[in-house]
Amino acid sequence: MSTDRFYFRQLLSGRDFAVGNQLAEQMANFVYLIGDRETGDAVAVDPAYGVADLLDILADDDMRLSGVLATHYHPDHVGGSMMGHSIEGIRELLELQGVKIHVQAAEAQLIKKVTEVSDTDLMIHDPGDRIMVGEIPIDLIHTPGHTPGSQCFLVEGTLVAGDTLFLEGCGRTDLPGSDPSAMFHSLHHTLSKVPDDTVLFPGHRYSFHSSATMGMTRELNYVFKPSSEQQWMTMFGQ
Repeated sequence: MSTDRFYFRQLLSGRDFAVGNQLAEQMANFVYLIGDRETGDAVAVDPAYGVADLLDILADDDMRLSGVLATHYHPDHVGGSMMGHSIEGIRELLELQGVKIHVQAAEAQLIKKVTEVSDTDLMIHDPGDRIMVGEIPIDLIHTPGHTPGSQCFLVEGTLVAGDTLFLEGCGRTDLPGSDPSAMFHSLHHTLSKVPDDTVLFPGHRYSFHSSATMGMTRELNYVFKPSSEQQWMTMFGQ
C-alpha cells in the first residue's frame, strides 16, 4: 500500500482545535484522525472538547468521519463530567454525525455511564480485533491497567496509545478500575510485540516531544526499567 494513501493527523486540544477552551489547553489531550485518502474515510480517536472543530478539519482535508475509536472511558477522552466541568465528546459528536464508537468489551458499560450513549451507538470488540478504515487495517490492542478496557491502535507503523503509555511514564494506576499488575503485563508483554521502529503517539502531551519510536521509548521511559512484575509492583503498586 502506498504511504501516500495513509491519512494521519495528531491534533492538540486547545491549540489545534477547541481554541480558547482553558480546560482543553490545560489537559493537553491529543486527538487523532486516521484514514484512507483514496476512499475519504476516516476515524477519530478520542474526540473531545471541540467535536465540531474536528469535523471541520476532516472536511477541509476532503475526508469524512466513518467511525470513532475510544481508548478508554475517561471524560477528557470521550466526553462527560470531570472536575465540575462538562466536556463535549462522543454524545455531542453523534448528534452531528451518526457513526459507531469502537470500544473494548470491558469498557462498554463504563463509556455508556460516562457519556450516556446507548448500546446501539457502540461497536463492541474483543482483544485482537481488527477494523478497516477504507482499505487500511487498524489492529485493536487490549491494554488494561489504566482502565479495564483501555486499548491501543496499531496502524501503518504507528501506535496510538491513549493513556496506556506516554513518552515519559504511563497512565495512572491508582484510579477506580485501575490495576497496576495489569498495566505491567500490558507494557512488558502485550506491547513488547510492537516493533522498535513503530512510532508511539500518546494520549496527552506530557513531554517536550509529541511522538517517539517504541525503541527509544523503551530505552528512556522509566516504566520499562523494572525487569520483573515484583520490581514493578514495588515501584508502581498501590
